[in-house]
Amino acid sequence: MILMSFENTAPAVPAAPVTVLGLGAMGRALAGAFLDAGHPTTVWNRSPGKGGELAGRGAVPAATPEEAVRASGLVVVCVVDDAAARAVLEPLAAALRGRVLVNLTSDTPERSRATAAWAAAHSVPYLDGSVMVPTPVVGSPDALLFHSGSREAFERHESTLRALGGRTVFIGEDPGLAALYDLALLDFFYGGMAALVHAFALVTADGVKAADIVPHLGTIVEILPPIAAHTAAAVDARSYPGGEANLAMMAAGVGHVLRAARTRGLDVGQLEAISAVVERAVARGHGGHDWSSTVEAVRDSP
Repeated sequence: MILMSFENTAPAVPAAPVTVLGLGAMGRALAGAFLDAGHPTTVWNRSPGKGGELAGRGAVPAATPEEAVRASGLVVVCVVDDAAARAVLEPLAAALRGRVLVNLTSDTPERSRATAAWAAAHSVPYLDGSVMVPTPVVGSPDALLFHSGSREAFERHESTLRALGGRTVFIGEDPGLAALYDLALLDFFYGGMAALVHAFALVTADGVKAADIVPHLGTIVEILPPIAAHTAAAVDARSYPGGEANLAMMAAGVGHVLRAARTRGLDVGQLEAISAVVERAVARGHGGHDWSSTVEAVRDSP
């Protein structure tokens, strides 16, 4: 018996070409990730001189945005805000027709929906997106990106878009959702960073080094995931159990921090705002409920 073996000689599917409009720090990171994944990448930037390093890695600089758009079936734009994106895109409506446009520019859900409506009016399949990691993480398995808008467009180009991050998620057909998720996560991040810096200011005012409390911050950080899940469930149900950590008790804790900060001459704007929200929630009868009940005061601001 003669045994014969056959190697798989099926030709490899070539990586899809991509165009990136906007070569700020994030735009360069996006283009670099596409290049690293083997995608032929055309780049364009309003001001010249930012594509040199990418060209050295194989990117093709386009002389005009129209030339860049016509080079690929998938066009990614990432500029400073949606007004800048529209300024770039509106003259390109004819060139974009039939191509998939992915807008990774950060802005508000309302502006994302307006750009999606413009794209639909010009027969341009549209995805809005948000990059939730700093530039060095783009293209890594840990990089989180949200996409919303045309499900068909996402599914058609999902393998290409995953070059930007291993945690690439389609969250719905409302094109404003990616921006909404982006702002919600940033709301949490900026508030947390402000609180962290304030905590460091509090201890350093008494001669303690900020680094001395860092090993102990993990105790707080580690309890946040289950607290987030519990709070989300309570907010969605509009039911706020109290238990041992009721709002009236925690209001006293906020007051302690506030008085200590005032005594040390620190800025207390954030703490005063927190205290005001807690006081309004307690005044509305939530003193026996947990912290999640403060959402009622946030939703109905004075």
